[in-house]
Amino acid sequence: MSQGKEKMKLKINKLVSLFLVFFLLTLSGNLYAKKQGAKLIITKKDGSQTAGELITVKEKSLLLLNTEGWDVSVGIADIRDIRILKKSKARTGAGIGLVICGVGGVLAPHLGGASDPWYWSQVGVLTGAAGLLVGALVGGLFGIDKKIRFEGKSDAEIKEALDKLGKKARIRDYK
Repeated sequence: MSQGKEKMKLKINKLVSLFLVFFLLTLSGNLYAKKQGAKLIITKKDGSQTAGELITVKEKSLLLLNTEGWDVSVGIADIRDIRILKKSKARTGAGIGLVICGVGGVLAPHLGGASDPWYWSQVGVLTGAAGLLVGALVGGLFGIDKKIRFEGKSDAEIKEALDKLGKKARIRDYK
């Protein structure tokens, strides 16, 4: 193998390693964190709002931990709607898009034996930037808040909504 090809292979290996490190740092979360409940904003029938983390779903109420650290119980009969706040996934989507498109764009011409690697590396950078933008957009769409309307729903529909909410609570099977 010629010395020029060895240097190019070394550069590619360093680039792949850099992208893998970036990918792992972007996607890694705190694996040891305790389970948290969903963040909710509850609008009552009188128009007032209560915000906090869902601790548990009881038979006739929801128990929240509000922003001041107090437990707040909201009666189900008093609820007009609930908005479940979701964390934006734009950063994760951007990282995935950048890695997939960038690495693919940079490596494809080198693996295929392209004549001008510098030109194709620039194409790889542009492909990575496009992947970053598309990934951020798609990730942002996955982070859109969800709204559950209680007013005007039957008891069966409300029970179904509460069962789904119970799966997002810190304490799932409260008895």
